[in-house]
Amino acid sequence: MKIKSIIALIIIVIGSVSCVSTKSTLKNVNDKAPIPKLTAENTFVISKYSNDPKYGYNQDYPINVFYRNTKDETINQQRFLNALTGPKGEKLFYKKIEVCCPFPTKNSEMGGGFLDIYEVTWVGLKQPVKIYFNLYEKGELLVPMGFGLPKLKTE
Repeated sequence: MKIKSIIALIIIVIGSVSCVSTKSTLKNVNDKAPIPKLTAENTFVISKYSNDPKYGYNQDYPINVFYRNTKDETINQQRFLNALTGPKGEKLFYKKIEVCCPFPTKNSEMGGGFLDIYEVTWVGLKQPVKIYFNLYEKGELLVPMGFGLPKLKTE
């Protein structure tokens, strides 16, 4: 029984790696991007807005939220999304809905990675939006078009 499980695992790993293209289609990877700072609320500090309508909305232009180990697999997506609001300051609601789009990467033991797709909504939004995240590569973190940042609290 144990041998069958090992053989099945090997077939799955070989199959998933062989599906990964040898050339990445990702357009916005930047290995020199600084590691983002965190707020006291454990969200990323994001101050710049993207002027590219594809940023985050297209599989070739995902939001690159590099993580350091597999224990932190979704924390950087949460840190990113929790730093944003809807366009008028609305609270965001989100959930991971899918994994897609294999690509080659040096930052994975298997030599390949997948994008995570999150569905994001806020009160008043007619239809949820899908945002693509890449947790294997680094890139400058920007506010995607259609989103906002919380207003600074004044004392």
